[in-house]
Amino acid sequence: MRASTPLALILFVGLALGGCSRDRRVPNTLAPARMTTIGVNAYLWRAAIDTLSFAPLIQADSNGGVIVTDWYSTAAAPNERVKITASILDQDLRADALRVAAARQVNNNGAWVDAPIAAATVQKLEDIILTRARDLRRSAVGG
Repeated sequence: MRASTPLALILFVGLALGGCSRDRRVPNTLAPARMTTIGVNAYLWRAAIDTLSFAPLIQADSNGGVIVTDWYSTAAAPNERVKITASILDQDLRADALRVAAARQVNNNGAWVDAPIAAATVQKLEDIILTRARDLRRSAVGG
């Protein structure tokens, strides 16, 4: 009985001190695809702001992940205008974490009338934002 007491004490101390060590190989930072200093993925947020900067913004909520532009028309097509809403739905940099919606109106005898917008237009905007977000991530990682 007396010989097992020191052995038990050594095992106890060894286990207790073993729990105090830290595996230095375990990363203690967020993965680059999940940068969230704001409420949503920071890469998607920055990319969406950059991409939609051609139009005036009426709402930019980084916690909720919603960006809404004001109506915008070009000098080349003054009788047509668009309004875009980009929603970032997740903290991860993924294609399904981004939704873009667009509304289009045409001027019909002085009155703005809703008009259809091509689905390819919305898809192209999503692709541009996602590509820009990936580029931002690559430059942040350093490669």
